[in-house]
Amino acid sequence: MAATPDDRPVLPFRSRAALARLQELPALQLLLAASATLAALALGWSWLALLGGLLTLVLSLLQLLPPLWVVLRSRLEEPATVQTLALLGLVLGAVAITVALGWWEPLAAIYRSGDWTAIGAVGEGVIGAFGQILVAFVALVIAWRQFVVDQRLTTQQNRITQAQTIDSFMQGLSELISDEDGLLEDWPLERMLAEGRMAAVFGSIDAEGKAKILRFLAHARLLTPLRRDQRLGRAILDGEGNYEVDRLDGVPVIRLHQMLRGVDLSGVDLRGVDFNGADLGGSNLRGSDLADANLAGVNLSGADLDGARLERTRFFYGTAEAASPADPRTPPDFESGVGTGAIVENANLSDLRQLDSEDRFYLGAWGGSRSRQSLPGSIKGIPSKLER
Repeated sequence: MAATPDDRPVLPFRSRAALARLQELPALQLLLAASATLAALALGWSWLALLGGLLTLVLSLLQLLPPLWVVLRSRLEEPATVQTLALLGLVLGAVAITVALGWWEPLAAIYRSGDWTAIGAVGEGVIGAFGQILVAFVALVIAWRQFVVDQRLTTQQNRITQAQTIDSFMQGLSELISDEDGLLEDWPLERMLAEGRMAAVFGSIDAEGKAKILRFLAHARLLTPLRRDQRLGRAILDGEGNYEVDRLDGVPVIRLHQMLRGVDLSGVDLRGVDFNGADLGGSNLRGSDLADANLAGVNLSGADLDGARLERTRFFYGTAEAASPADPRTPPDFESGVGTGAIVENANLSDLRQLDSEDRFYLGAWGGSRSRQSLPGSIKGIPSKLER
């Protein structure tokens, strides 16, 4: 009776070949090659020592060249290195051009003439002056490198100072708006002081520092309008451990107002930030990550959104067909979207990433002629609601 497939013995896993394992262990390769080379030298086998030496040399270069290339490439990409090489190239190019044009021929003729008196005069005058210029050039290069090092140290110190400033702001804000029990206690004076401190801090930090503060405030829901009681103005808990959001009549702890107008926020992480109707007119958001951010009601007129990431970014409430930009004269309707949208007229919308069809319709409808021209893809079928 033939054995069925289920009755056949299960063969153990075969180990990989020794050569395959050897290829994954560079240290073992170097050890074997070096051992073979030493053995050949000890036994006097010159041909084997030559082969072993070449093999050891190749294996060593294979391990050393990639990291050395990475270091060399990082050095070559530094502006200081580029400028130093450019200065050397300038000198070399000037010498090569003058030699090719024959400007050095009179000096060469003097050396070929054998007149040692003239040669001595030339050596003392021209070559001596050239040597002094060369010494001055070397001193200039050294001074430039020292300046670059000082600039790096200054940049690192500024980063440390900025980090301390941001940490102090966050700690001071937390103590200002919370009581002993950890509950939110933001009276009007506290809110004004918080906004004033934030405006002062924003004037002394760079784009990355601004993004860190915005992410902190957004994740702490300090930019989100909260429902308040009608007597003390305290934020109301929603019964699930959070404060209740009220987009229509709520009051946020901090209003951004015009703090971000015209600022540089290019290439920074702004994921999940609730801008809550802030004024970002003329700001630079080129290449920024705005995924899950709330831009509804925000003034983006003249802003640069080139290359920004807009995954699940909110530009309006309601539907794209019914939504319209925010207008102080029109109360917002968060169900239909009327008066809840961002103001996107004359914004640069080129090369937007992960933009969905609804947001694309809204941006095309309310962006105006300049924004519509920069919007990637065809705009056929999208009416321009600003040009009616």
